[in-house]
Amino acid sequence: MKPLFNPQIVETAAQNTGRHFPLQRGEKLRTTFSEVFSRHIGHLKSGEWFEAEVLLVTGLSESGKTRETNEVLKLLHAEQVPLPNGGPARIAQCDLNRAGGWEDLGRRTLKAMGYHLSDSARLTQAEIWSRVAYQAQQQGIIGIHFDEAQHIFAGKSDNDREMILDNFKSLIKTRGWPLMLIMSGVPELAEHVRSLDQTQNKVTHVHFDAIDLTEDLDVIHEIVGSYALENGLELEQRLLTEDFYRRLAAVSAMRWGTLIKMTIASIGNARVSGSSVLSLEHFADFWSRKANVNALATPFTHDGYETMFRPDKPFQAFIS
Repeated sequence: MKPLFNPQIVETAAQNTGRHFPLQRGEKLRTTFSEVFSRHIGHLKSGEWFEAEVLLVTGLSESGKTRETNEVLKLLHAEQVPLPNGGPARIAQCDLNRAGGWEDLGRRTLKAMGYHLSDSARLTQAEIWSRVAYQAQQQGIIGIHFDEAQHIFAGKSDNDREMILDNFKSLIKTRGWPLMLIMSGVPELAEHVRSLDQTQNKVTHVHFDAIDLTEDLDVIHEIVGSYALENGLELEQRLLTEDFYRRLAAVSAMRWGTLIKMTIASIGNARVSGSSVLSLEHFADFWSRKANVNALATPFTHDGYETMFRPDKPFQAFIS
């Protein structure tokens, strides 16, 4: 019986999870963030009242928006940008889900700030968010990144959504310590966030586009090649063709995050097999196990992959 612990897969995951491949949309996000963040610091240094801004980051699931945002915030915290009081500027990160409303989000935000609030604490919604504002100022937290922010609006009535938007507005308008907001999520989030500011003066939108085969074939080549090289593997000739790059993009539903994860998983397959060469079979085997189909019928090997396999569902076998 094979052991459950697989050291080759462990090593592959450990070596590649923290690796970041620089894509053009990441540079666009860094540039835009720099402008919004720098304005915020400048306003703080002025000592005058101001309204903070919202950076909206949208893209399809697995498009890489969370990873790119995390990289930007990692760079920010490494810079140790000084606030007027001398302490470093920080941005807290809070993941949203469909459960709960504004009060629950306040509790989650406090937790993301490192502030423990007992579940049994009898505080009103206003008191919870008052603590958020106080802790933010005390800790030098100048903004909050709300990831998967569309969830806070899901299943809510129009009145409830309007109340949530009003509450977000109050965060960027708080006197004394207005909070810069980074809200990331799927494209539908943009429709909600636009209501925060009808003039769009306070909302800056960065959208992560899908893979464009007319422009991105070279980038796909660089991703597959660099990850293989980093893991000590050579590429077989079939992985150096435009046909493979097109298939890999289609299999990934044109999403960069999925493409990179699939490449890493296929590298894991190569390591498990003991091969020093990353091959088409390693990609096909990974996909077939995920889709639960025969390895002979995958988008990597099927002539009709563009019409037989769902372009919007990476691991759903056939278009019905």
